[in-house]
Amino acid sequence: MRRTWWAALSAVLLLVLAGCSADGSPQAEPDDDAGPTGRTTSPPSGRWQPRPGTRWQWQLDGKADTGVDVPVYDIDGFENSAKVVAELHARGRKVICYVNAGAWEDFRPDRSAFPKSLLGDQNKGWKGEKWLDIRRLDTLRPLMAARFDMCRKKGFDAVEPDLTEGFRNHTGFPLTAADQLAFNRMLARLAHDRGLAVGLKNDLEQIPALVSDFDFAVNEQCAQYEECDALTPFVKRGKAVFHVEYELDPGDFCHEAKSLGLSSMRKRLALDAWRQPC
Repeated sequence: MRRTWWAALSAVLLLVLAGCSADGSPQAEPDDDAGPTGRTTSPPSGRWQPRPGTRWQWQLDGKADTGVDVPVYDIDGFENSAKVVAELHARGRKVICYVNAGAWEDFRPDRSAFPKSLLGDQNKGWKGEKWLDIRRLDTLRPLMAARFDMCRKKGFDAVEPDLTEGFRNHTGFPLTAADQLAFNRMLARLAHDRGLAVGLKNDLEQIPALVSDFDFAVNEQCAQYEECDALTPFVKRGKAVFHVEYELDPGDFCHEAKSLGLSSMRKRLALDAWRQPC
């Protein structure tokens, strides 16, 4: 009798270890928006948490091409409708909402909501953009909240606030590292308050201070400037690093990127639909 009981228990344990339930049915398959393990995680809040190695597409030029077979899309929040987001969700994709947080753009529909006193120097190389005085948190908070509300209402899963390292640029304002930390943390809180995940864009210098506040990272050209190691705090915490290079061939950066757990590809600077993944 005791040996029969032990044999039955052993059989159940073997089924569990094999990934089956006690009645022999398979357990749920892992989600396909994840890295090497195939798994995605959610923090206690229930927000989406992309894992290292997750494949992605980044398209900011116009309406998204929804035909790319990757589990994560990062697309412009203003230029894409709720219908596009719903279409991607129907295909099992997660969708990140790109918004410019650190600069004003003269072509956005909410451009008149930004007081002129907030606007600084031209963002060199980008027509129609002027840096924002990120020290003015009380003024910027409702403006950024409105943009994040747009992302949430359209059904996005996350936000990618751009230009979050103004303190290292010629903005026309005497910005400090402390100003940048306060602004970036404000953005993270606004996203999390709306149930959205949020990515830290570049700002490598402040990753040690901000990795706990953000759910993933987005990086441009860390391989070209030999600074990809700075992104490892995200990977070590099980958070994806979405990375692109514009000038290097994949053969020049993919090996290192894969070894570091980055989600890497080559893109054109225009960020159209073309991509060359690792």
